[in-house]
Amino acid sequence: MVEVHTPSITDLDDRNEEEPREECGVFGVWAPGEEVSKLTYFGLFALQHRGQEAAGIAVGDDDRIVVFKDMGLVANIFDESTLSALNGNVAVGHTRYSTAGGKEWSNVQPMFSTSSTGVDIALGHNGNLVNYLELRAEAVERGLIKPHEESVSDSMCLSMLLADGVDDTTSVFDSARELLPRVKGAFCLTFTDGHTMYAARDPQGVRPLVLGRLAKGWVVASETCALDICGAQFIREIEPGELVAIDEAGIRSENFAPVKRSGCVFEYVYLARPDSDIKGRSVNASRVEIGRRLAREYPVEDADLVIPVPESGNPAAVGYARESGITFAHGLVKNAYVGRTFIQPTQTLRQLGIRLKLNPLREVIDGKKLVVVDDSIVRGNTQHALIRMLREAGAAEVHVRIASPPVKWPCFYGIDFASPGELIANASPSDDPEEICSTICETIGADSLGFVSIDEMVAATEQPRSELCTACFSGDYPLGLPAGNPNADAVRSLLGTQ
Repeated sequence: MVEVHTPSITDLDDRNEEEPREECGVFGVWAPGEEVSKLTYFGLFALQHRGQEAAGIAVGDDDRIVVFKDMGLVANIFDESTLSALNGNVAVGHTRYSTAGGKEWSNVQPMFSTSSTGVDIALGHNGNLVNYLELRAEAVERGLIKPHEESVSDSMCLSMLLADGVDDTTSVFDSARELLPRVKGAFCLTFTDGHTMYAARDPQGVRPLVLGRLAKGWVVASETCALDICGAQFIREIEPGELVAIDEAGIRSENFAPVKRSGCVFEYVYLARPDSDIKGRSVNASRVEIGRRLAREYPVEDADLVIPVPESGNPAAVGYARESGITFAHGLVKNAYVGRTFIQPTQTLRQLGIRLKLNPLREVIDGKKLVVVDDSIVRGNTQHALIRMLREAGAAEVHVRIASPPVKWPCFYGIDFASPGELIANASPSDDPEEICSTICETIGADSLGFVSIDEMVAATEQPRSELCTACFSGDYPLGLPAGNPNADAVRSLLGTQ
């Protein structure tokens, strides 16, 4: 009789924990005679990492604007025949991950509004507004939305107010000039009236927005990697507090508010693609440098290998290996085709959850003392499941190093983080960094744990500390907190500001 041994299933459930998600990416192109819909498609393709739930393109030909948008990935929404039917000289595009507005089709962008004089406007928005309730009240007062209408997002509200400000004596540019100084929070906008392409960025410059030159036109995009994919030459950033209009007359620009830079430091850590540049600094170079600094702050004696959690941990792991002299290796294989899934697994499959995304290379890690480098820890479920999986695969020791400080505070400027109570960094009653680290280390089951400090992370970006937002790590919110938001109320309570 042959005895069959069935390996026991180790609980590797990460409780469907997701990486921090950026809300969206925006793209705009003015290029008469070019296939602007296809240029926008490829631009959005490059920005897919900024939003994977929905996407849309609006194309204008002077006479009308046609909007095509849907739920899903860019490549699944658009095909050759659809793009060929979207003809015009100007286009704006958007790829979305929903937080503030919910996952309804009505919240998919670009938004479409019409002025009282018949001027159509399509608008894409990246970011979150902190004075949404004020703007909504204004929209109600103007009769643009009903008092009890709950499904109007901050982006739709912006679109309505912008269109409502246009009349026979007030242009789209004039309406934007009047509206934008009253908009508070993080916003990068691309919008069009079918003839001109417009772009605007909040006075703090929280999210990136760049301008590129085509042979026969201009491009605006959330990141420089989107310029690269459509063959545009990088010209400059759209400045914080700047409103830009592009048409056959060229580029005209105006500042609508004083500049007080507070760029999101998490763009450098995780959100942006590594092949993008932000404010003159390579994102990849920043992440490699964070890894170097992490190795100096938290060395591991006699480790055998440095392995990244792919893909987000790759550059920092390279930096850690270079600085420490420890061999770099890929010890985990990522399933490149796992996106957001809404199919609920059985309990047995849930136990194997982490393997949907990652699987260990046993021959690489068996018997090895590992330094595992990741970009961040939010709830800690993923790291806990990952460490169990690595030990099951034979790892002798697992030392975790994180390329950002502990995430202690939710973001209200365009990143989907958990509420304060769900963040593992708040599991310790102490504010002492060593005790916080020790509590997290014990919770996730690592042999040791180290986070890069805020100062070292900021230094790696080569940006002045005063010009970066570190709210999710420090609790210092440079744009303030939104009203009517339960997470914001919880933060106010914790900070003692209410």
